[in-house]
Amino acid sequence: MTARPMREARVHLDAISANVETLRRLIRTDHAMAVVKARGYGHGAVPSARAALAGGADWLGVVDIVEALELRDAGITAPILAWLHDPHFDFAPAIVRGIDVGIGSLQQLHQAASAGSAASGIPDVHLKVDTGLGRGGIGFADCEAVFAAAADHERNGRLRVRGLFSHLANAGAADDAAQVAAFEHASALAFSAGLQPELRHLAATAGALRVPAARFDLVRLGIGIYGLSPFDDQSGIEFGLRPALELSAAIVSVKRVPAGTGVSYGHRYRTTSATTLALVPLGYAEGIPRQASNRGPVSINGRVHRIAGSIAMDQFVVDVGDASVAVGDRAVLFGDPAAGAPSAEDWATASDTINYEIVTRLGGRLEYRYWP
Repeated sequence: MTARPMREARVHLDAISANVETLRRLIRTDHAMAVVKARGYGHGAVPSARAALAGGADWLGVVDIVEALELRDAGITAPILAWLHDPHFDFAPAIVRGIDVGIGSLQQLHQAASAGSAASGIPDVHLKVDTGLGRGGIGFADCEAVFAAAADHERNGRLRVRGLFSHLANAGAADDAAQVAAFEHASALAFSAGLQPELRHLAATAGALRVPAARFDLVRLGIGIYGLSPFDDQSGIEFGLRPALELSAAIVSVKRVPAGTGVSYGHRYRTTSATTLALVPLGYAEGIPRQASNRGPVSINGRVHRIAGSIAMDQFVVDVGDASVAVGDRAVLFGDPAAGAPSAEDWATASDTINYEIVTRLGGRLEYRYWP
């Protein structure tokens, strides 16, 4: 049997497939886009994309064209949308490789149309409207002009408007309802301009679960397909989701120390009695948040302990008391709570952040292994 890596991110691809199936049952939408941006939320873009498609997703979503090209280079032929672009990026590679592009301004619209002519192809675009998130997207003051220009480009064969989309701010029921109404208004303006987008999409995982009116033709499923909840008030397990990633490392040192021993930089932790310290070879170089110093939960041999002292670049210490721990035992930082592991939500709480950041920041010297 091959030995496990010292530092391992183990991704259960069957969990991703099952989570997509579960979300599609809950949401009952015609089309589901699996969002695999940021290396598949830290799970690996290509393996996660394949697992999501196997689970019933029929679209893939990424942030930029570089991420989309990685999927195409891996042989993935499913429809892909990329929606955030360098101002000077050439859309031609996306057109040649059949990648849909999100358009959030009149300038981007003209760039896409020009790139289509240069690449001897017709780009498929999704027009993004700012319905209240206050980030990217076409403002309502500019919608009529952009929609008219898009219709002109479409009539003249320079592009196709396949989609119209926006993003909820998840700021509460009243704000969600206002954004749904704004999106309906944007749709009416698009139709009046002569556009007939086949896919209108507004909801990501949170909106898809809690705002049925936001589902439209397609929902973008992000954090949920990895088994994590988009809500602060509950975990993914409440929706029947299973976390797909387990982060662990082999303990590399165990020693008995007396009371009063200072631990790690700054001695932010001192032992209160004779105890055993276990050294785990993970640190902020692997994306372990330093904010979780003295707070992060770690499971060793089925018992949960807390990090003792400051998390360093390459390692941290766990005070295991009188528990029986040996070099080579696995320290599990987070994984599936149903199996007794701490959760990514537990780590988010310990780090004063959200579960999205916990998983997407991972990297450094971690070795990724995929099951099955």
